Amino acid sequence: MMTGFRLTTLLTVAASALTLAACGSAEVASPGEGDFGGGTTPTTPTTPTTPTTPTPGTPAADCPTGLSNVGLVANGTLRACQLPATITGSLTLSVRAGTIYSISGRTEVGTDRGADPTAPVAGSVQGVLTIDPGVKVFASGGTDYLLVNRGSQIFAEGTATNPIIFTSRQNIEGTTTATSQGQWGGIVIAGRAPTAVCPVGVTAPNAACVGQVEGTSANYGGNSPADNSGRLRYVQVNYSGFELSPNNELQALTLAGVGNGTVVEFFQSYNSSDDGIEIFGGTVNLKNIVINGADDDGLDTDTGWRGGAQFGIITQKPTAVTNGSRGFEWSAAPSGTAFFAQPKVSNFTIVGRNAAVAADALLTLNTGTQPTIINSIVTNPSTSAAACLDIDDAQTVTNAPIFRSVYFACSRPYENDTSVNGAATEAVFLSATNVFNTPNGSSTGLLAPAGATIQNSSLIFITGGNAALVTPTNGNALYSFFSNVTYIGAVRNAADTWYLGWTCGLAAGSNC
Repeated sequence: MMTGFRLTTLLTVAASALTLAACGSAEVASPGEGDFGGGTTPTTPTTPTTPTTPTPGTPAADCPTGLSNVGLVANGTLRACQLPATITGSLTLSVRAGTIYSISGRTEVGTDRGADPTAPVAGSVQGVLTIDPGVKVFASGGTDYLLVNRGSQIFAEGTATNPIIFTSRQNIEGTTTATSQGQWGGIVIAGRAPTAVCPVGVTAPNAACVGQVEGTSANYGGNSPADNSGRLRYVQVNYSGFELSPNNELQALTLAGVGNGTVVEFFQSYNSSDDGIEIFGGTVNLKNIVINGADDDGLDTDTGWRGGAQFGIITQKPTAVTNGSRGFEWSAAPSGTAFFAQPKVSNFTIVGRNAAVAADALLTLNTGTQPTIINSIVTNPSTSAAACLDIDDAQTVTNAPIFRSVYFACSRPYENDTSVNGAATEAVFLSATNVFNTPNGSSTGLLAPAGATIQNSSLIFITGGNAALVTPTNGNALYSFFSNVTYIGAVRNAADTWYLGWTCGLAAGSNC
């Protein structure tokens, strides 16, 4: 597995984008938020020299070329070096003593190059952002987010022991708590893969099918299934998510029209105020995903996503701060389209809260989506009002969802909707082709060995014994991206700890 990939052969950074603004402020300001106090008038921009390595606990004297010196954070111990509003050419963020990186406002990698890679939009420019293992990037407010435009790329590749962390200024300053959320926007990647959002008279997949990313004015979509927006590996996104307006939110990670040439693996969303990951169309695949503490949905899919995800842990907060929160909310909107969503997952474990609202079913499927869910565990406390599975509409039933080797241990297995009642939902879950499923399992079979537990609400998350619960399904036979495994759930046994070391907030004593 390659890490720390550094791209050195692409466009050089335009000189106009690489001026350095050195300022004497002791704090950091974000657009619309004002100065955080103690600021002074910026000095004339200068080109920094190679800094002397500062004494541990003291800030660097200046910032690397291409970044703006916007003052000090973390009680004056770190120099904040701000990314430009638009990254053109190639920019690399490396670990540097006494330095932390920041984004302010809408920070774009490149400009939108359009749906057709063979005919880029006139005047558009490509950007490539590379982030080395161990780098931390923070943002200060809800309208601060990172956007990778169509035709540009991000290579953020940490390691199992040295992840890349995107977080909030409050977290850097040490004021976050276990309920903190919504303190900055998140990461948005827009690609050229197909989407179901089409003009009247046009049927997807088609390069004319283009949507606008929720929470932004950025466009996504095209007809390039193998589009490559870069790589995210061993990355945390903490305390993110922001509602710009009703039903118009940023989440920890938004993947819009992202192609399967893109790599997303070993990714964590922690305490997003909206979804952990939302996928709009595209063909991107994901592997080794952790979503804990999302205030809305864990994995939300829409507008024709036709990719897959394997090995995932989703745990909910003990109490929702504002919203309902589901493990999966999968839609095929625009409803009725011939290019409906086909989300596919294998080896997920979803641990729900003691929900007070019945509408918070952990698996919610609607608007004609065609899902495949295999080798997975879904559980919540016996006192929860939420069911494991809610199929919302007859169109989704018609599309014949696939459930195989799925273990439910919820207060009740099915939501009894007026459109698709519990009996009709059960008929789908236990059909002749949906085999090896358990609708009424017991959470007592999910208890982990002592010393290897993940506490969530009133349940103890499993870390072992999954091979004995249910006969597993050969995932590779259903989707080539899936590895064939001999167990269900996110992990094989107590020794399978792929989720530890690079994440936070899961194991006891692991804080974000």
